[in-house]
Amino acid sequence: MTILVAGATGTVGSEVVRQLAEAGHPVRALSRSPERHTAPAGVELARGDLAVPESLVPALEGVSALHLITFGGDEPLTTGPELVELARRAGVRRVSVLSGWEESSVERALRASDLGWTWLRPVEFMANSLWWKDTILSSGRIEVFGDSPSAAVHEADIAAVAVAALTEDGHAGQNYLITGPESLTAEDRARVLGEAIGKQLTVRRLSEEEERAKLRSYGYAEEDVEFGIELGKNPPEVGMVPQPTVHQVTGRPGRTFAQWAAEHAGKFTAST
Repeated sequence: MTILVAGATGTVGSEVVRQLAEAGHPVRALSRSPERHTAPAGVELARGDLAVPESLVPALEGVSALHLITFGGDEPLTTGPELVELARRAGVRRVSVLSGWEESSVERALRASDLGWTWLRPVEFMANSLWWKDTILSSGRIEVFGDSPSAAVHEADIAAVAVAALTEDGHAGQNYLITGPESLTAEDRARVLGEAIGKQLTVRRLSEEEERAKLRSYGYAEEDVEFGIELGKNPPEVGMVPQPTVHQVTGRPGRTFAQWAAEHAGKFTAST
């Protein structure tokens, strides 16, 4: 039976698609604009928008497991009940959800259903380090706000936990906090990334006003800007403490930041 992956072109979703396909599972990758994307060999692209539940009806045909996200674009989904009902009618039995810190309409609807759901709650993505590309190229430094360490997680490890939840028994009803295997300061990450790209990097800490200006430049609403400031000043402790989730669920250790840096070193060079 086919596994449908929503958010299939995103940082985590694309990894879920890749890992499922490599393991030989029939995969259908959901996108609002499938014509703009290519998929791994053997993966079917399907059109659908989680914010428009009826658009998923064709994509759900023959699907036994479903990977969901909780946002449609930049906005939290309000269509959880409709999505869950469509999944139930289609015969879906397992659902993994890439979740945030607050419970969404998707999670609330799944809790009220008889489907086997699994929450995936990752802390900071290692891929967030790509935000440093411009300052690394221009000045050989990374710029951060706050001084707390992070147990950032490799996107492939989040995906590996999702794949287990979608293809194996024993994960229904689990709320998985997913971290990397180590907690690193900004200086630690600058050193590791510098070693990967052959360049000594420094760290510059931004003031509150500099961080506000940066967040505003991204187009964030003022409420979200202030949330980002508070998160930088007082991050949740769970984001700093490595958890054994990846090893417990997948049977292998989580990927280190050094591995991530080696894999992505080419993205921090002037030619890319």
